[in-house]
This record gives sequence, structure tokens and C-alpha cells, in this order.
Amino acid sequence: MEQKCNVGLPINVGFIGAGNMAKAIGEGLTHSGMIKPSQLYISAPSDRNLETWKALGAHTSHNNGFVVEHSDIVFIAVKPHILDSAIENMKATLAQLVPTKLFVSVLAGTTLEVLEKKLSEVVTEARVIRVMPNTPMMVGAGVSVYSAGRRTTSEDLTMIGNILSVGGISEMVPESLINAVGAVTGSGPAFVYIMIEALSDGAVKMGLPRSMALQFSAQTVFGAAKMVLQTKSLGSTITGVHAMECGGVRSALMDAVEAAAKRSAELCPK
Repeated sequence: MEQKCNVGLPINVGFIGAGNMAKAIGEGLTHSGMIKPSQLYISAPSDRNLETWKALGAHTSHNNGFVVEHSDIVFIAVKPHILDSAIENMKATLAQLVPTKLFVSVLAGTTLEVLEKKLSEVVTEARVIRVMPNTPMMVGAGVSVYSAGRRTTSEDLTMIGNILSVGGISEMVPESLINAVGAVTGSGPAFVYIMIEALSDGAVKMGLPRSMALQFSAQTVFGAAKMVLQTKSLGSTITGVHAMECGGVRSALMDAVEAAAKRSAELCPK
């Protein structure tokens, strides 16, 4: 597990794509003091997604080439089906081919092999790291795993580990595990939201006000997670757990993780 590093970095960080995941990483970097907003370069097709970045003090553009030219590390944070058009825009707006650059992909289901092949159209020797972060990075409680491409250096990996750690925990894993991890950490928050809602609904059914029920349910899940992390063990209340087992909760969650992992594999561009 990587350790957090709050020392300011003398680098520029770019994002192609300005959505929630880019925001989670970018804001984590600036809030931690690791970089200044003026060290951020962001591109997106529409002004709507760029407004928050402008307000933060980052450099914004509609040209992906602008981000590549001015950044030491470029996060590719678009939807998988947008990758080809994002690279075409990069080619069209770059003043000249770049000999080498570190790219960090957060695209679900897109392999390092595919990324390296497509980026070679723009950068002679692209160094690529594939990352699977999750949305709780936005509140400093995320999980990120990353895998190294063929040309990445040990310095690249140390740098990305430190960057990702500002939003929670980060760890390097073999690429073969990325989809499985993503099914747990990427889709997992949505599964937990359903559990919190169900706990809250049960409390309301038994007479608690809705706002109190939601607060107590969320805090209970938070507390349970913190205890697991600190004690490395799972507690149980046997009567309630028996009712959950009868309702198939464990099986449903396992099926949900399996379905999410398979879906990530299906998304991979050829």
C-alpha cells in the first residue's frame, strides 16, 4: 500500500475529460497541497464540464493536444467509446509528435495493450499506466489500483501511487485482476448505497424519522467498515444475519460483483 505524500510536486498534471473521476483526482491533488490549481490542464468538448475547473484556477481547453503539450502526466478520463475520438482530437491539435509521455488511463475495460497501440499514433513511446479508481476518492476514502505498461519506469509508478493516495488507498496489481477489483471497488459503492437505503427503510418502517434513519444507517455502515479495517475481522449478530441469509443477500452481492466484472471485460475496445 502506498503512503500519502503531501510534498508539492514540480509537475503539471493534465486531464483529457473533465467528469467526476477527473474532478475527484484533481481536487484531491490541490486540496492536499500536492500541486497548485495552476499546475492543472484540462480539456473537454463542452464548456459545461470545464466551468468548475476554471473556477478552481486550472487551465482549460477544448483541444486535447494542449493538455498533452503542457502536462508531465496526462490522465485519460473519458468514456471507453470516446477514446478513439479523443485521440483523433489529440492528433489534430498537437503542434508536433511527442517522443514520450506518461499517460494514466481510468477507462473501464480498456487494456494496456489497446491503450499503448492507440496512443502510439500520437506519442512515439507512450508510457501507460492503467488505473481503476472509485468515486469515494472525492471524499478522501477511495480505493485505487493500478497496473504498469511495458515502458513505465519505477519513478512513474512511485509518482502515480503518491498521486492516487491523496484520495484514499492505492496499490499496484497485475492487470489480470483489474476487472475483478473494479467490480468490488467501482460498483461496490452503489451496492452499499442500496444497503444503506434498505437499512433506512427498515428503520422508518419501525417508526424512525427518515432523516434520522438515513443518518444512523450511513454512520453504522461507516463504523462497521472502519472496524473491519482496524481489527481485520468481521463481527456478526446471528439473528439478523440469519434473516439476511434467508433473503439471499450474500448470494445477491456475489452475483452483482461477478456481473460487474464480466461487464467491464465486455467494454474492452478491440
